[in-house]
Amino acid sequence: MIALDFEYYKPDSLDEAVKLHRKLSESGKDPLYYSGGTEIITMARRNDIFTKAVIDIKGIPECNVFETSGNQLIIGATVTLTHIAGNKLVPFLSKTANFPADHTARNMITVGGNICGKIIYKEAILGHLIADSNAIIYGEKGKRIVPINRAFNQRLQLEKGELLFQLTTDMSYSNLPHVCIKKTKQEKIDYPLISMAALKKNNNIQMAFSGVCAYPFRSIEMEEYINNKTVSKEKRIEQAISHLPAPIFGNIQGSSEYKKFVLKNLLDYTLETLDGEGR
Repeated sequence: MIALDFEYYKPDSLDEAVKLHRKLSESGKDPLYYSGGTEIITMARRNDIFTKAVIDIKGIPECNVFETSGNQLIIGATVTLTHIAGNKLVPFLSKTANFPADHTARNMITVGGNICGKIIYKEAILGHLIADSNAIIYGEKGKRIVPINRAFNQRLQLEKGELLFQLTTDMSYSNLPHVCIKKTKQEKIDYPLISMAALKKNNNIQMAFSGVCAYPFRSIEMEEYINNKTVSKEKRIEQAISHLPAPIFGNIQGSSEYKKFVLKNLLDYTLETLDGEGR
């Protein structure tokens, strides 16, 4: 049961949504954009979130798009993870969409909700980070297109009132060799011990992680070390791990020491698979 009372709005356009957000903010109602709603509902039931108004963006046509246009795959923010997982136009995007929660929950969880939510793992973003996707954002100043690796720094960097409404990915990534792995403590549907997505482009490995640090990330510095073929595989892995963007995040899923062990093995497997370096 949700104890708080809030107003519900379902605009038909991006412009209407943004104007509603401003009006409700000025009225002190702390509005939230509502995509799949799974996280808002769960947190509201636990009294971990407060708002007097939600703005459901599922009625906005641009948010529901899943199509190719030219050489771009366009995914609307309200497209469910189940839909993305079942449409393998870019296989590693489908695989990482299959990481969060279980199938029943993924029927409701949207890609925008997963990326913009408060849960730290945000696993659906991993494929977009390695694919150099673009985030399409709308706010009072109109539409802006930002490379996801610039827009996402620990969280998606949005100005007040802005919303993510689409993600675009170049279809040239669809046939690249890749690995996508989710390691859990026990059950497959648990929060990740570590989730990883990696691909090989122009003879270099690009990789992104969730569960290692307290936020998902792709580190260009780590990639520089992992792609340094002038040193041994073991040295490449050691140097990459020593240049994580933040301390390893130990929690109930696993201690920092154990996660470091798992990360080392994942990097070893990635090099073996994508770089042909045997054990």
